[in-house]
Amino acid sequence: MNGPSRKIIHIDADCFFAAIEMRDDPSLKGVPMAVGGSSDRRGVIATCNYEARAFGVRSAMSSALALRKCPPLILVKPRFEAYREASLVMREIFSDYTDLIEPLSLDEAYLDVTACQQYNGSATLIAEDIRARIEAALDITVSAGVSNSKFLAKIASDWNKPNGICVIRPDQVEQFVLQLPVAKIHGVGKVTAQKLHDLGINTCMDVRSAGLELLQQHFGDFAQRLFDYAHGIDQRPVNTERVRKSVSCEHTYAEDLVNGPDCEAKIPELMQDLQRRLDRLKDEYGIKGAFVKVKFADFTSTTVERAGSRPSEEDYRLLMQEALARKALPVRLLGLGVRLADDPADSDLQLSLFQ
Repeated sequence: MNGPSRKIIHIDADCFFAAIEMRDDPSLKGVPMAVGGSSDRRGVIATCNYEARAFGVRSAMSSALALRKCPPLILVKPRFEAYREASLVMREIFSDYTDLIEPLSLDEAYLDVTACQQYNGSATLIAEDIRARIEAALDITVSAGVSNSKFLAKIASDWNKPNGICVIRPDQVEQFVLQLPVAKIHGVGKVTAQKLHDLGINTCMDVRSAGLELLQQHFGDFAQRLFDYAHGIDQRPVNTERVRKSVSCEHTYAEDLVNGPDCEAKIPELMQDLQRRLDRLKDEYGIKGAFVKVKFADFTSTTVERAGSRPSEEDYRLLMQEALARKALPVRLLGLGVRLADDPADSDLQLSLFQ
């Protein structure tokens, strides 16, 4: 059984693409809607809201079938730039708690918070804070699962959807796993689930009773993993192979900033936030440039960056002035960031913004 030392959180946004569309177009709230391709061009559903799911609409379903199941369904073309933007905000929030982050897609990730000292190391309170911050920053909800393994954390995040949290403590793992349906096991698809059912194996308790030898006869190399999961064992680490290319911070303001001086006045506090994020990188990276991001009141955004720019208050001021000149609209979000060099030797710019 996994020991209590590991603290894993799985965060999963609730109907992510649809949530972004409903946020940006409130008329879509409360009615069945889906993000996907046109029904007359063999389009498929990327995701849908819960009103559409009540009709049986599901992700990966053809748009034509979805419309037959739900005639009032509103189909919205995907806006991947908006989804990527929201995903980056979520990632930056995650990075305030740990560097051990494994993104699975734009809308979900594993976090290993074992070494996190915030909230006295309580993974449950950390997960709740992450959920609250994402909702405040993006006006969407996420669900969270907390346990001592990736296997159980991912199952838990789906347990109380939408906008919920499920915690499986180490002393609860045994009881939880015993009654778990085999279809919930990571790696068990429809075909494998049916083979297990044909063998009279419906729960993890049944997997244990069947024994490893029988499982190997029918499932080969997958048998050991199946047997381990049925005992609540999953030693897979949170995988952070991706090299960071940038660090940034951004803030969405409750009231739009109406002019350039209002925006420029926010630079010092944004730089303080950015410095806190850079401090966690220590000396493993160098800086090779700086950038500013501006989102206007109409939700369009622009980014201005300069390779070799020093991340100083004056440089950020100049970059921001260039960004603001692109559109004569109030501003709802500002962000500052730096581009990173994998090796400090590749850059003569230090990580500190305030030297």
